[in-house]
Amino acid sequence: MSARDLGRGPVVAIIGGGFSGAATAFHLARLLPAGAADIVVVEPREGLGYGLAYSTPDPSHRINVPASRMTLISGQDSHFADWLEQTGAILDDAEAIAANGALYPQRRVFGRYVESYLQPFLFGKVIRHVRSAVASVELSGQGYILILADGRTLAADALVIAATHPPPALPSALRSVAAAARLVANPYDLGGLQAIGRDDQVLVVGTGLTSADIIATLDRNGHRSRIVALSRHGYRSRSHAVLPGDPIGDFISLPSRSATVMLRRIRATILDAKRRGEDWHPVLDAVRRQGQIIWQALPLDEQRRLVRHLRTLWDVHRFRIAPQVADVLDRRVAEGMLAYRAASIVGAEQVDGRIRVTLRPRRQPTQTTETFDRVVVTTGPAHADIFRTNTAIADLGRMGLVRLDPIGLGLATDSQGRALSTSGRPTDSI
Repeated sequence: MSARDLGRGPVVAIIGGGFSGAATAFHLARLLPAGAADIVVVEPREGLGYGLAYSTPDPSHRINVPASRMTLISGQDSHFADWLEQTGAILDDAEAIAANGALYPQRRVFGRYVESYLQPFLFGKVIRHVRSAVASVELSGQGYILILADGRTLAADALVIAATHPPPALPSALRSVAAAARLVANPYDLGGLQAIGRDDQVLVVGTGLTSADIIATLDRNGHRSRIVALSRHGYRSRSHAVLPGDPIGDFISLPSRSATVMLRRIRATILDAKRRGEDWHPVLDAVRRQGQIIWQALPLDEQRRLVRHLRTLWDVHRFRIAPQVADVLDRRVAEGMLAYRAASIVGAEQVDGRIRVTLRPRRQPTQTTETFDRVVVTTGPAHADIFRTNTAIADLGRMGLVRLDPIGLGLATDSQGRALSTSGRPTDSI
């Protein structure tokens, strides 16, 4: 029996209470008429709005874009920055102010900001927070029964999937040392990170945002030995522009149907911007803002080509690191305590309590062997493994209500965010 059958508004169950889940609950609560829906957020953490990204206790983990560009409310770009000023949330954090005056607070501060705007709705019982995780999902008439990790059940008429990113997949070359105590396969395993000694030589597999977080954490913890950060291309996440600028470029009036043509247009726009004294930052900002239309204009085969050949390059330019974190990386590189490598791991073994890895440097026929005290995997979320790592979503997949997108970037949805079923039709209630 659903809530509608009892004469109440439908139950909207939001699976996950990080930023996405909390923001969804917030906007439903403020935009729907009173009593129009029973909004329930299933999230094991004590507070809503934090999730994995914004619950980190590490002060070296900062938001990756200026506070002036982060907001809970679309169209109010300064909403978070105004909250910071009104609450004095960063008065005791002198490092939050970058050299150019932009604010990069610790990430948990953004979680507090989101939580503060949900509190009135929680107190007024417009939003309910169920502290648990969803272990499995069953169909019940036109709705769903959520079986929670603590054994409770929750009936729902509609679901919002706002689950956290899945953990990274272990590279196949490291499976031979999967049971090694000195392998940190999940970079969010705080215990594994805390076990890394100050003098341990560390291999960080991956050179993106998570890699930067791990290195910043180790540095703050007093790590003073060698760190090698490795990926196939060796690209490091880029820093922000010293001075912000308006986006440059129009890529959607006549959107490209070819990934190659699109890349040429972007490069030509960057060259034109440089001739006018700008750099690549505002051009990539324009691509980001226009990204959905650019992406949807590409045929599926071209989308696959783009992901296969350009995703790494896009990620390091799109997902930039805070200046404070960039300073840590730059300092360690200058001191000879951090090196970036373009190479692939082709094998690994445990030797005398350490991990020996065999590497193939990019575009080189020879292999090299190095031994590390710790290996940390930061290769990014394994979205294609979501059915394996999230049992609730796997249940929905077995029912045919959701499916993976054909490129392996996550769940397939339509332009309105509705999940696509295995038949390709949108599932209105998900």
